[in-house]
Amino acid sequence: MTTIRTFKPDDAAQMRVIYRRAVTELGVLRYSPEQVAVWADLTPTADRLTDMMGDGRTGFVAVNTNDKVLAFGDLESDGHIEFLYADPDVAGTGVAAMLYDAIEAKATADNLTRLYVEASELAKSFLLKRGFTVIQRRDFEVAGVPIHNYAMEKNLRAES
Repeated sequence: MTTIRTFKPDDAAQMRVIYRRAVTELGVLRYSPEQVAVWADLTPTADRLTDMMGDGRTGFVAVNTNDKVLAFGDLESDGHIEFLYADPDVAGTGVAAMLYDAIEAKATADNLTRLYVEASELAKSFLLKRGFTVIQRRDFEVAGVPIHNYAMEKNLRAES
C-alpha cells in the first residue's frame, strides 16, 4: 500500500537516490547518454534537498508500508513544481499519479490558480494526461551539452 505524506528530513537521502536513478535509468529513454550524464550531475545532495523542502514549499513523498520513499514532489507557494520524481521500480504503477494528485489537491486548497513546471520529455507526457499544456520548448546547455525541457502549465480554475 502506498501512502502520501509530507516530507521529513530523514527522507532526503532516499530522495537523492530516487532522483539519480530516475534520471539515469528512465532519462535514457528520451535523452542521449551525454544529456543524461550532465542531468545526473545536477542531483542535489541530501542537505540541499532538506534545505529546499524547508524553504516554504510543501514537500510530498509517496511511501510504502515500511515508510520507504517511492516517489517525491513539491509545491512552491506560487504554484511551481520543481520536483516530481519516482523510483524506476514503481514507474507506471500509479504511484507518481497519486503523488501528483496530492500536489494538485494542496494547490487547490491553497486557492492557487495555476500550476507550472519545467518538464522533461518523460514528465511532459505524464503531465499532458493531467491537463497541462506546453507553453514552449526550452533549449539550453548544461556543462556545454545541449539539452531541453518544456515550460508547461495547468489552470486550476475556469476563467470567470
